[in-house]
Amino acid sequence: MADNDRGDSRELHESPFATLARQVAGLRVENGDAAPQSEAENDTRLVEIIDSLCMSCEETGETRMLLTKIPYFREIILTSFSCSQCGASNTDIQSAGQIQERGAKYSLKVTEPDHLERQIVKSDTAVFRLEELDIEMPPGHGQLTNIEGILLEILKDLESGQRNRKKEDPDVWEKVDVVVQSLLKRSMGQELPFTITIDDPSGNSWIEPPSKTTNSQYQKSEYPRTAEQNASLGLGQATSTEPPPSNGITPHVIPAISTSGRSAGDDPIPTPLEDVDILAGHNYSLETPCPGCTHPAHLNLQLLNIPHFKEVIVSAVMCTHCNYRSSDVKTGGAVPSHGKRIFLDVRSPRDLGRDILKSETCRVHIPQVGVEVQPGTMGGRFTTVEGLLTHIRDDLRGTVFDVDEDDDGGQQMQYRGGDSMPDAAKQTWVSFFKKLDAAIACEMHYTIELDDPLANSYVQSLTPDGVNDEQVRAEEFARSESCEEELGISDMRTKMGADGEYVREEVQEERGGKGSGEGRGNPAEA
Repeated sequence: MADNDRGDSRELHESPFATLARQVAGLRVENGDAAPQSEAENDTRLVEIIDSLCMSCEETGETRMLLTKIPYFREIILTSFSCSQCGASNTDIQSAGQIQERGAKYSLKVTEPDHLERQIVKSDTAVFRLEELDIEMPPGHGQLTNIEGILLEILKDLESGQRNRKKEDPDVWEKVDVVVQSLLKRSMGQELPFTITIDDPSGNSWIEPPSKTTNSQYQKSEYPRTAEQNASLGLGQATSTEPPPSNGITPHVIPAISTSGRSAGDDPIPTPLEDVDILAGHNYSLETPCPGCTHPAHLNLQLLNIPHFKEVIVSAVMCTHCNYRSSDVKTGGAVPSHGKRIFLDVRSPRDLGRDILKSETCRVHIPQVGVEVQPGTMGGRFTTVEGLLTHIRDDLRGTVFDVDEDDDGGQQMQYRGGDSMPDAAKQTWVSFFKKLDAAIACEMHYTIELDDPLANSYVQSLTPDGVNDEQVRAEEFARSESCEEELGISDMRTKMGADGEYVREEVQEERGGKGSGEGRGNPAEA
């Protein structure tokens, strides 16, 4: 048994990156100091110590470096420098992982004093903002702190020059003092709510999600980087006056079908987009710059006709340079006059195989499980009910818990939240994932609600006529003015006016036509 225990402890140290709790699990304590459990592990140290040059006094200082993994996030390198000669010291955090395929933006609405304890990882390429005060912390040194800590750091920077401002420019001092007092109250949890955001083109920043969120309190969105952002990350060159040899691509469509007079083995002829008829069921390839590395990549398209719904375009980007891969689903047609809310009652394993289309503007809500996916979080997806729930579970579980690989290559579902997760929060997450696992296994009855203001989502009907399915219900709702403004509908100008200017065209009601497939009582086609 002792040999097995030592073998397990050695496995904990095989990876240089692990949570602190797991790294110290293989150490024993002697006279208050941690020591390896066996002589074979004498080279194991939690903290690497390196002699470094002090930039203040040019004497020799000491840099301590810790490789660790943050629960909810990924691998990082923590460094701390101190000089015994002049007392100079500083700390820094660097991402030890690769630059992510897409940039990421996090938003958290702080509504309770406890939210100030949420951890924040701000990389050296991220921009932190406090929206209500319009305060922005530009890219700089990396930080591992919490919301209170980053607010206090901003407060310290603002207060540093207040004494001189009061003497030299009282008007500026008074304006800054108003911001300082408001920031101080927010850091103490007295002036709530307020919203913070972190925008990181490298995708390596993060805000710890609260265990309980409502509506749009916590949001994460991903976006493709621009050429300038890729250049700042060292992934490519920014746009210049001279066209680049590899990225100056003229978009064209290459039908993946044989044309008349050519054999099936011949290379496809690049064809202008306007001269190609997009046919359902055929594959098309479009050259496009890769969002990850800006090198030429292939955008594969296919037009699908979903029975009792509408035509959708399934796209997939594949880059042979950096192995970037992504997929998306776009719906076509005019903007409907109303949004649509679809309810699916899942009662048996048969319902898990239903096709489901979740557009990028759709909100997914499962009240019995406590799942709420905000629009834009997962993009557009055409999958099954089981596939959608599994993707939500795996994506969220990999973010919240530290999941290892077992010997069979699968995931050991051990709910380790690391040393920084409170027991109460851990139990809340464990209960949530058990309930979600039960929903995926259809061990409980529940209702999936798809709330789409553009009515571009769909649930398959299992009845022969494709309409009268008592487990699928749909209702229309009127979009609010703020919703139409957010979707860009308010700014659409598609009709030529009498004076030659484009004006807004009123959205027409869509009645009659094909059945929608969402069940009884559906008043209009999607």
